[in-house]
Amino acid sequence: MEKKLIRYIARLNYGSLVQKRMKKEKFHIEYVFDKVSLLSLWNHVSSPPGLSEWFSDKVNINGDVYTFSWKEARQKATIIAHIPGEFIRFQWEDEDDESAYFEFKMRTTELTGSTVFEITDFALPTEKGDAIHLWETQIETLKRTLGI
Repeated sequence: MEKKLIRYIARLNYGSLVQKRMKKEKFHIEYVFDKVSLLSLWNHVSSPPGLSEWFSDKVNINGDVYTFSWKEARQKATIIAHIPGEFIRFQWEDEDDESAYFEFKMRTTELTGSTVFEITDFALPTEKGDAIHLWETQIETLKRTLGI
C-alpha cells in the first residue's frame, strides 16, 4: 500500500510536469461509519498520531504545514481551511493547480446517527480511477484503526 501511495505521488509530480495542459477534476467519495464518534474521526484526520495510523508513516506539524512522510517520499501540505470537528482542507505545497486541494469532512446523520466521512480530492482525468482506488485502500486502513 505504501508503495502504491509513493508511486501515485510520483505520478502526480510527473503528471504536473508532462501534462500541464490537462486540468485536474474534482471528485468526492463518501463513506458511512456506524458507531464512530466525530471526535475520534476528527483526531484521525487532523492529528499527527491519527494520520500516521492510516494516511502516512509519519506526520509532523509546523504551524499550518503538515509534513507527511512515507518510506521513500516526503510531501508537505498546508491547511487552507478548517472548522475543528467538521472539516479540514489541505493543499499540497508543490501543487500547480491553485484550485486543487484534498479535504476530509465529517457529519452525523440525523436519521440514523451514523457518521458520514467525505473526501474531496482532485486528479487528472487519466489518474482519477487510481486516485479513487488509493483512497478506498486508505479508508480500509482507517476503518481498522477506528475498530470498524
